[in-house]
Amino acid sequence: MTDDLWRLGVADLADAIRARRVTGREVVQAHLDRIAQVNGAVNAVTVVLAEQALAAADEADRAAASGRSLGPLHGVPFTVKENIDLVGSATTNGLTLGEALLPPVDSPHIAQLKAAGAIPIARTNMPDVGLRWHTGNALRGETLNPWNADLTPGGSSGGDAAALATGMTPLGMGNDVGGSLRWPSQCCGTAAIRPTLGRVPEHLSLSAGDRPMSIQLMAVEGPMARHVRDLALALSCMTGRDSRDPWWTPVPLRGEGAPRRVAVTLDPASAGIHPDVEAGVLRAADALRDAGYEVCEIDPPRVADARETWFVLLFAEIAEMLWPSLELVLAEPGKRFLELAMASGPRPGLLEYMQAFATRLTIAREWARFLEQYPLVLGPVSTQQPFVAGWDISGAHAPRELFGSLSLVVTVNLLGLPSLALPVGVANGLPQGVQLIGDRYREDLCLAAGQSIEERLGVFTPVEPRRS
Repeated sequence: MTDDLWRLGVADLADAIRARRVTGREVVQAHLDRIAQVNGAVNAVTVVLAEQALAAADEADRAAASGRSLGPLHGVPFTVKENIDLVGSATTNGLTLGEALLPPVDSPHIAQLKAAGAIPIARTNMPDVGLRWHTGNALRGETLNPWNADLTPGGSSGGDAAALATGMTPLGMGNDVGGSLRWPSQCCGTAAIRPTLGRVPEHLSLSAGDRPMSIQLMAVEGPMARHVRDLALALSCMTGRDSRDPWWTPVPLRGEGAPRRVAVTLDPASAGIHPDVEAGVLRAADALRDAGYEVCEIDPPRVADARETWFVLLFAEIAEMLWPSLELVLAEPGKRFLELAMASGPRPGLLEYMQAFATRLTIAREWARFLEQYPLVLGPVSTQQPFVAGWDISGAHAPRELFGSLSLVVTVNLLGLPSLALPVGVANGLPQGVQLIGDRYREDLCLAAGQSIEERLGVFTPVEPRRS
């Protein structure tokens, strides 16, 4: 069994350790060996925490030997994106100057995962400051898609997605302001849940100042895994109160019963959809129908308007508040992407920025009414396949086409809703994925529906890295 430990998911590993069929050290060592074997082909892991992880595993084994459980994740390894605080490892944000930024404390959800018995095993790659939908930077290099090395692994949590897809970790920690959990999951054939705003506490101890308003409202921390039930287990261990995040909200993880009714949308912003992506959404819809859900093909409201509102809010703040410092520290590819993105639409002034906040409320109200009738929305993550690495900085057309394909993704960010991304098959050598969107704090509905899909369609990773 120890030869295949890296293939197992979080829940199975936790069960095996709890039953004393394997030790925590064996589990951690199996993943360290897997990192050594395959990371050179994808460059997903940036820093290996072998000594610390093995010491923590030994402590977990001593606890188990004395009859103590450290928690639901006792002995389970996980990886952490480089823009999340982890004691003993720099929070680089993908920047060379970040190598010296050693946090004094863990981010809230990392501390909670450790308290549940989980063991940090490695750091993972990201783009400069997380503001690109491809993963790579001057400090750590490019991360490659394990299914096809010519294609993007997604971003900005592409390091965790690629590590999961190749068996280097059963669990990853990322974040999402514009699809950074869900887009890499589509690209790499893995799963992730973007929780409701306020569900998971967030804080960075070394930040120069608190984040601009739109990022406060649209960015969340979330787990990534290969199995839906592993997301549910991890999420249950990282939603406790932490006073460092005053917007944390104490809402139960399980809500009241709701109609098993799903709205299926294929191309809600009329941006065009790739045939393989469309087929994947329809396959997931059939799986839900087979599971007893009422499935209706209907578009949710104002997705194109939501995308434009998201763009105004995020890029107005980038241009006015962040750009003067960003242009001094970004490597050339990251700088070029943001320059192209900011130039791809009219530069909003204060009036447009304020109007966008008003529009956000209007769209949120329309979605709230829609979700009363259809408690779940099933649709694509991106309506397109992963792009060839470098395409996103190939010209002024690229960012707008990219954002168009991610319209449903960024609608979720604008409105602060929960969304589960999961794979539904493989077509022409590439994984196909979908997302399930629920009302605020209804991650439980997303996870239940996602589990139904997974049980019928399967899990498609881990894989061996492929060149093309």
